[in-house]
Order: sequence, then structure tokens, then C-alpha cells
Amino acid sequence: MPVMRTIFLQSLPASISPSSNCVAVKFSVSCCSAASLVTVVNGNVDKKPLERNEVRLGLPSKGRMATDTLDLLKDCQLSVRQVNPRQYVAEIPQLSNLEVWFQRPKDIVRKLVSGDLDLGIVGLDTINEYGQGNEDLILVHDALDYGDCRLSLAIPQYGIFENVNSLKELAEMPQWTTERPLRVATGFTYLGPKFMKENGMRYVTFSTADGALEAAPAMGIADAIVDLVSSGTTLRENNLKEIEGGVILESQAVLVASRRSLIQRKGVLDITHEMLERLEAHLMAVGQFTVTANMRGSSADEVAERVLGQPSLSGLQGPTVSPVFRKRDGRVVADYYAIVICVPKKALYKSVQQLRAIGGSGVLVSPLTYIFDEETPRWRQLLSNLGL
Repeated sequence: MPVMRTIFLQSLPASISPSSNCVAVKFSVSCCSAASLVTVVNGNVDKKPLERNEVRLGLPSKGRMATDTLDLLKDCQLSVRQVNPRQYVAEIPQLSNLEVWFQRPKDIVRKLVSGDLDLGIVGLDTINEYGQGNEDLILVHDALDYGDCRLSLAIPQYGIFENVNSLKELAEMPQWTTERPLRVATGFTYLGPKFMKENGMRYVTFSTADGALEAAPAMGIADAIVDLVSSGTTLRENNLKEIEGGVILESQAVLVASRRSLIQRKGVLDITHEMLERLEAHLMAVGQFTVTANMRGSSADEVAERVLGQPSLSGLQGPTVSPVFRKRDGRVVADYYAIVICVPKKALYKSVQQLRAIGGSGVLVSPLTYIFDEETPRWRQLLSNLGL
């Protein structure tokens, strides 16, 4: 049975009048670690980082996100070497002076804020939930192409919700009052209440659950849930449905950094640049193929004109056309030309057909591993965001 703990009773008004019963409480919490001394006052973090020379990268320690992260880094020739699988620290030999720390995703975000980590790979939902808009967190790469999901509000398909199909309709239901608010079970105790308040839901209570949230409405513990959804199959199997306007956040794995570390800690910016270059080059090459063919022609210009006349043969910036030299009757001649183009997987067969149709032969196909741009656009954007 899920264990429930109420953590948010009713969405607070935007401003509190002198006659309000609400009381503002100022609190201060101090904690320290080997890397930093942190003071929190009313949610504001005052960091006093202690000196350390190593750059630290936080990676998820368990689950599908951890496996996919290690696979991506390996594909980028950044394999993580862990001497002892029971240890939480490892290294990437290609990146000197870098420590890899395996942590829970939420702890990665917290330690980026506290200064104990410099870089991290986590889901965007985790950054928004535990970072809570902290300006020191900066996205370096916002689309690592795995861990896709969405944070969504779901309600039952039956009962009073049977004909409710949008957030607007849910908000306008007369059942919700101060005495009987909409009860929402979620593990996202920051994003859930924030979303409801921003969308005018006045009468809402939030509870956390240890266990499968999908069971909460059927057990009568909650009216709705806010949870991560991938395919939606689990929701449907538990007679729950998403509604129009109920998607809080689209999420996937991202590379995030501490702004303070990027600017102040030696080596962080250089390592970030190399990681970003490798990630961009690999992700750009995923699903792309190099197609090479020989074609008879009177000149490179004539062959290029034939190739560019086909809709699927333009490549990234255009085809590469170069002479193929061979010996004939004792003379070196170039009456064939080699065409090299880059095509996406979905257009591969069509491209081969079009090459054949204009005289291409000996067609070779090979997958691409990397496509390095002249300069990574995300790197320019990062420097701009840092004011560098």
C-alpha cells in the first residue's frame, strides 16, 4: 500500500494581506562537505567553495538512465572506467583531471548547486524539480536524445472524470472547494504545485507516495496524479488518462553545469568544450550514412549537375565530386568520377535508387560516427550565456 504524506495543503495567494493567517517563517540551514560550505536562507544559496583541483562530473548511479548515459559516453569515445563497481568514483581516461561521481539524479542537481559537482547528466525534469530555477544551473546540451518522457497530470477515466478531457474542464468542476479540494499524489512537490497555481487551480492538496502512483486514485487516496509518462501504457492499464493542457514538462537527458564552476574553476570550461564537441558530433551523425558511387561523366561540373538534379542527393552541403584515375592504352585518364554524399537513414534506399538512375555504380554505404561542424552552435550559445 502506498504510504502518503501531505506536503502541500492549499495553493497560497499571490500576496498575503496583513489579516491573513499565513505566517512567513525565515530559516537558515548550514551544511558542509569536503568540497563546499553552503548556507541557505529563505531558499537563497550562499556558496563558499573550498579549493579543489579536480573537475567533477556527476552521472546517474542506477537504472535505465545510468545505462544509457554510459552507452552514450562510450559512443563518444569517452568510456567511463570504474576500477571497483562498488565504488562511487570513476574516471574518463580521455579527459585528464576529471572525476566521475555516481549519484542519485536529484543529488547531482543538489551538488551542482552546492558546488560539490561541476557538471552533470540528468533528466530535465530532475533539474527543474530540484534546481527550482536556480540561476547557477546552466544547460550545456539540452537534447542528448534519450530518457524521453513527459511530466503530466493524469485523472481517472471513470466516475466524475469520465467526460473531463482538459485542464480547463478539470478546474471548472464544482466539486472542488476549500473543504473538498482536488487531491493530487505526486513525487514532484515543486513542479506540481507550481503548475497548478500558474493554471488557476485554487483548491488543491498534494501528497507524496512511496510506491506506484497509478494505484492512488483507485484506492481512493487521491483524485489525480502528477508523474512521468513515456508511452502512457501504464496509465491506460490503470484506467487513467492524460488531459489537454495537462503536460507540465517535456523531458529528456541533458548536460548541465554550474555557472560558477564554468567561470571560476580551472579546467571546467575546457572539459565542457571537449565533451560538448564529442556529444554534438556523435548525435549529429546518428542515423546518417555516407554513400559513395562511381559515375561516368565528361567533367566534374557535368556530374555534379546530374547529382544535384535529384531531390535526395544534396547531402549536408552538397555532393563531393572527384575524378577517378585509371590507366587506359598506356595513358592516365579520368572518365569516371566518385560521388560522396551524406544521407539520413530514412532516405537511404531512395538515394541509392536515384544514384543508379543517373548512372551511378559500385555504390558503397557506411554509417557515420561523427560529424564535426566548423564550430558547435551550442558552444557559442554557452559562451554567450556566460558573458564570455
